[in-house]
Amino acid sequence: MKMFVVFVILVHVSQHASAVELYEGEEFVLLPCEFQTFDMDGPSVVWSRFDLNPSTVHKRQQEGDELGDQNQLYSGRTSMMADALESGDLSLNLTKLRLSDSGNYTCTVRGALGGELRVTDVQLQVKERFPSWATALLVLLAVGLLVFGGLLVHFRHYFMSVYKVNVDSGVESVQLPCKTIIHLPKDVTAEWKDRYKNKVHTYPDDYLPGEQHQVYRGRTEMKRNPLKTRDFSLTLKYPSANDSDFYICIVYTKEKSILMKKRVVLLVKDCQVEVEEREESVLLPFKTTPNLPDDAMVGWIRYVPSPIVTVHVFQHGSDQPKEQDQVYRDRTEMKKDLLKTGDLSLTLKNPKHTDTGTYECTIYNRNWEVMRMKTVQLKVKERIQIKDETINIRTRSSSTDPTPLMEDQSV
Repeated sequence: MKMFVVFVILVHVSQHASAVELYEGEEFVLLPCEFQTFDMDGPSVVWSRFDLNPSTVHKRQQEGDELGDQNQLYSGRTSMMADALESGDLSLNLTKLRLSDSGNYTCTVRGALGGELRVTDVQLQVKERFPSWATALLVLLAVGLLVFGGLLVHFRHYFMSVYKVNVDSGVESVQLPCKTIIHLPKDVTAEWKDRYKNKVHTYPDDYLPGEQHQVYRGRTEMKRNPLKTRDFSLTLKYPSANDSDFYICIVYTKEKSILMKKRVVLLVKDCQVEVEEREESVLLPFKTTPNLPDDAMVGWIRYVPSPIVTVHVFQHGSDQPKEQDQVYRDRTEMKKDLLKTGDLSLTLKNPKHTDTGTYECTIYNRNWEVMRMKTVQLKVKERIQIKDETINIRTRSSSTDPTPLMEDQSV
């Protein structure tokens, strides 16, 4: 009852509002919404567009997504973070943008006792791309190549090239392209950042302690002499599905004047493993950079289907069998010197059909901050036992069984 009273009071708090503009055909957009729900009983979050019927765009409960009332316009195009209700990040990911997606999106948090809070409104506008005939007209109006080149140099920082990179999970590295033909001064700085503005890599790489986000430490590098080659492409080692995101490459002068800005969309497919039931074991692969901190903690969980189950824990330099769920007791194994080698693969013995699901391995530092993460989809094919009633004709014909193989029938 106390929680219900507090929740009703929260309804009167003024909501936040924001606006997002994108072009039709963009790969995805993130509609922001943050609210801490850890102290609520049975929380859920609903994204709605009240100008539609039904109005539900996406609904997430503690057990997972509930899309029974979802408007069909958004079928297969919406998602939220797996730990949204635990982390408080209730943002909505909407893919394959259409002109009809323009509208006002409302993020609402509901409690188990019926109270609700309208957390935020996001005004999304999806615009038509710039017509090609207009670009041709601008070119025709340019007076000569010199004038056009001058305009291009002057306005170059307004343009952003977009690249899309697809890669399978399990490859050793992937390259995010960032090249230019523009002449660059010697004092430029290049920065790679992710969607959340976390620092992925910097050139020159003279980082101050803690500048590069720990998720990317030891996993990024550029080619030699990028200033000379004008190639600031980034190599990201050991990519996993959790690295799927858009990344921005920015090159600017010491006066912070932007010379080049490019965006790269990276899509890493989930690692998928299939095995038949009754096999001796199956390997859930995860290899990352070697020489991880000695005090790092490694945890394997299965979060689909719910509830979340602890599969294996490595902490304080050894396995922690007391922490794992009894379903996996004595059935899991990790390699020796795993922090030194960076091979965090998990061996699951005697796989069963009920082991099918989505597994996630997370590495934490001493402050419980995420250092690495990988998702593996496991499918254990159920073996159906068919009773064999086939009779071996050759065996019967050579036996002493007096019963004939085929009896003559008189008409």
